[in-house]
Amino acid sequence: MRLLHTSDWHLGQALHGFERSYEHQCFLDWLLEVIVTQQVDGLLICGDIYDNTNPSAASQKQLYRFLQQAKLRAPQLNILIIAGNHDSPGRLEAPAPLLEEFDTCVVGHIWRTAEGAIDLERLLIPMHDRQGEIAAWCLAIPFLRPGDVPQLEGDDFAEGVALLYQQVLALAIARCKPGQAIVALGHCHMLGGQLSEASERRIVIGGAEALSAAIFDPAIAYVALGHLHKAQCVGEQAHLRYCGSPLPLSFAEVAYTHQILCVEISGETVQGITAIPVPRAVELLRIPRQPSPVDEVLAELEQLVLPEVDEHRQPYLEVRVRLSMPEPALRARIEAVLAGKPVRLAKIETSIVRAATQTTNVQTDLEHLQPEEIFKQLYLSRYGSLPPQEQLALFAELLLEPV
Repeated sequence: MRLLHTSDWHLGQALHGFERSYEHQCFLDWLLEVIVTQQVDGLLICGDIYDNTNPSAASQKQLYRFLQQAKLRAPQLNILIIAGNHDSPGRLEAPAPLLEEFDTCVVGHIWRTAEGAIDLERLLIPMHDRQGEIAAWCLAIPFLRPGDVPQLEGDDFAEGVALLYQQVLALAIARCKPGQAIVALGHCHMLGGQLSEASERRIVIGGAEALSAAIFDPAIAYVALGHLHKAQCVGEQAHLRYCGSPLPLSFAEVAYTHQILCVEISGETVQGITAIPVPRAVELLRIPRQPSPVDEVLAELEQLVLPEVDEHRQPYLEVRVRLSMPEPALRARIEAVLAGKPVRLAKIETSIVRAATQTTNVQTDLEHLQPEEIFKQLYLSRYGSLPPQEQLALFAELLLEPV
């Protein structure tokens, strides 16, 4: 059986105000070709399908069109989707009866029985081979909140998560026949995992942010994880994987190798895991590589030469400037240099180099200070010098503005 492990599509995401539907569509079109050419049997989407809990109609249409096309072109395909922390579980599960007709299963909630027990049956999903026989059992665990896990003494969230996986695994082992593999899905932060600080929401629940790889029993052949955007193994175990996001979701991810994973399963074991790089439809540029003074940055931008491309393929640009004092006209100066160049200015990152100053006694009784004096002291503490006269004049104008 051949599975594709993907996650963190973040359909509907905007990069500093620029919508990215073109890039997402390029990825989905490419993914469809991979499914067909690689003769994939199962597609795993491990959470954060959408970028927010209230996705646009266009983003939802993009997903459903892909699912319809995938089943049309690859009739053998099983699709399993779990919710991530960006997703609305109810919104994902709402079309489930229709999606079942396309062999697509969606697990957004942790359901409970009338007696209040967790409905484990809903979390165990069979995956079928081309002959229609069950080839694998999937522990489909969506993003978990404190109320989703079995309640233990001391309300230890991590232990509750571990117990939930154990309970679903026990059910899988009871169902498993010889030659059937067990695969686990999850959307969580594993201990030691490397975050993309600029684009991932920290998951802090019950005092525990990261989960131990020990929650996954050796009986599980492969663990498909979502949430962390950087592709990586967990605890140096090759079968515990984050595939990473298919698109760079911030400039911090420019150097990431964005990919999906092709997992070959034979019988009860994994025979191979292959990374398939995702083509980047739109480039992200950081100029310069390290923050530099304004004049140096402007000179480098002046020399920037890029090929002419359609507007939706123009690269996004982050400009990195090192300042010794505020530069009110910075954006205007950068935009003037970039005028006519096929690039989209997405972000200006500024860092302040403070001048060395002698220690001075700063009056801290704000009640007896005039606004101009407060402004001067704040400027001094931040930039290491008193504000220039033009800054003081602008501040004085601001004070005269009606409230």
